[in-house]
Amino acid sequence: MSESNPKDIKNIEHRIESWLIPTGNLFVSLFHRIALFGIGAATVWAAGMSFAEMMQKPYASVQDLLLLFIYLEIGAMVGIYFKTNHMPVRFLIYIAITAVTRLIIDLVGTKHEADMGILLMGITIFVLALANALIRYASNKFPSKSDTHNE
Repeated sequence: MSESNPKDIKNIEHRIESWLIPTGNLFVSLFHRIALFGIGAATVWAAGMSFAEMMQKPYASVQDLLLLFIYLEIGAMVGIYFKTNHMPVRFLIYIAITAVTRLIIDLVGTKHEADMGILLMGITIFVLALANALIRYASNKFPSKSDTHNE
């Protein structure tokens, strides 16, 4: 039985890694692209179904329009993520603000009164808006070295 030289083992490890790492990166990239296409397709489908449902009503409510706006923001976020491989965090904040606004409209529409829940949701929107402003300020003041776009 011959003993393996540590140099030979390192050489074998290097050859395996030189093949495995690019292959792994390729599979991750393929999964990433397929998942983005899936999310984009599901967003288009959901937006289309919501639009078709909205068109069957005699009028579009503010909630309907805000829901379409959420779909638009998700689509834009997927597009930016597809092109740049960067998650636009501000878009998530916009979606959250819009979703909380829909909740407020729903509460006001069903209860017809202002209560603590609506106040808390208003504070939530304010905190999200502050977070958005902070992210925008930080990205302009301290840009990432790899950033080629302005979030």
